[in-house]
Amino acid sequence: MTASGNRGTTTAAEELRAAGLRVTAARVAILDTVRAGDHLGVDAIAEGARERVGHVSLQAVYEALHAMTGKGIVRRIEPAGSPARFEGRVGDNHHHLVCRSCGAVADVDCAVGNSPCLEPISDAGFLVDEADVTFWGLCPACREAAPPRQTAG
Repeated sequence: MTASGNRGTTTAAEELRAAGLRVTAARVAILDTVRAGDHLGVDAIAEGARERVGHVSLQAVYEALHAMTGKGIVRRIEPAGSPARFEGRVGDNHHHLVCRSCGAVADVDCAVGNSPCLEPISDAGFLVDEADVTFWGLCPACREAAPPRQTAG
């Protein structure tokens, strides 16, 4: 698996099966929708799955996402003040940029080298295996739409 979450020629059905999950048309559609999307919420995933296979209940989407997240096939992120989002980029320790205005989310790779923010001063006995960093700011579209800041002086 590459850092982008691309699994080469492995199909969604093969990946579900390899993870020990039941393969259904709805689950394949859900996984394909997550992979094709950009940090989608549950409603958008349900809509995308329905476009692929017809009726899929919201409960089925929640259950499938829970199972897939538990098996590491998809990643759930929860920016503060925002509903859960899901992405297909798994298996690496990337982070996220979140727009404070529109809520857009973008991936950002980890810093390379000694990164003090990624290594706690004290691990309190925990075996740390991942750091979850969220950078907040304004996306390019919101920055362009925002009125210019007044400067003192």
